[in-house]
Amino acid sequence: MDTVDERLRGPARTAIDQCMGLASDESCLIVTDDERQAIGAALRAAAAERTDAASMLTYTPGDQHGEEPPAPVGAAMADADVVLAPTTKSISHTRAREAACEAGARIATLPGITEPVFETGLDADYEAIASTSDRVYDAVSGAEQIQITTPRGTDVTVRPGDRAWHRDTGIVHGPGDFSNLPAGEVFVSPLHVEGRIVVDGTMMPHGAIDGTLSIDVTAGTVTYVDDDALRAELDAAAETSGDGAYNLAEFGIGTNTAVADLVGSVLLDEKAAGTVHFAIGDDASIGGTTEASIHLDGVVRDPTVTVDGAPLDLPVAE
Repeated sequence: MDTVDERLRGPARTAIDQCMGLASDESCLIVTDDERQAIGAALRAAAAERTDAASMLTYTPGDQHGEEPPAPVGAAMADADVVLAPTTKSISHTRAREAACEAGARIATLPGITEPVFETGLDADYEAIASTSDRVYDAVSGAEQIQITTPRGTDVTVRPGDRAWHRDTGIVHGPGDFSNLPAGEVFVSPLHVEGRIVVDGTMMPHGAIDGTLSIDVTAGTVTYVDDDALRAELDAAAETSGDGAYNLAEFGIGTNTAVADLVGSVLLDEKAAGTVHFAIGDDASIGGTTEASIHLDGVVRDPTVTVDGAPLDLPVAE
């Protein structure tokens, strides 16, 4: 059995027991890569305390977020009851993850997870996070128009259309359920987005933003980015994905009240209560129609969110 860092045992047990609800008669697969094996080993050890059918697959990290895992990994995911994926690059928005959920696996992905984020983000009451997420979901579900503004210049209109809202609560107990861990957001793949997004929190591929990063969106398509590194990532993805790489894929609201400070990890920071986030690229796995090889999130601080003309009472960090 792999050696397990004792600091990771508690968070791993929270993931396996509270979040996934792993039962003794279920199989559990940990999918990880060469750079996240310590977290993978902790999760596998925690799973082995609950079931004899706990295993781990390790592969070389992908080149970018949203890239498909190797085919044998995808096949193994679809054959498992429970899957947790602590990986360097996100496989959340991949066909392999989607197909595994359709086959009945319940899955939690931990894209870009680090050991400090694992310790911090899994030290939370996920039942309480689920309750907060339900409140926000009830407020936005069915909205025709959402306006987001910030003191630093964000002014954007989101129209969900007939797209379904989703709750990422961290409670993954039903066949086909899916969540990030750490969790805590309510999100949608909107039908139409228009305006300027000024990211001042965290943004792939950078991590923490020193200053601001501006993104202009016209009719749901990113038309201008003032950051060279982000623009280069989008342009590179467009070589294989076409214009889908510039799709404004997601609008989300953070509902994890245990996250008080941004730490530079998109995985954790996009869940922070009192923030919103937007993503560019693939949305086919979250209710949209655009398939792309990329899905990049940016976190926006101090938003004012108006839902069909009424201010939304955003969650507050405890």
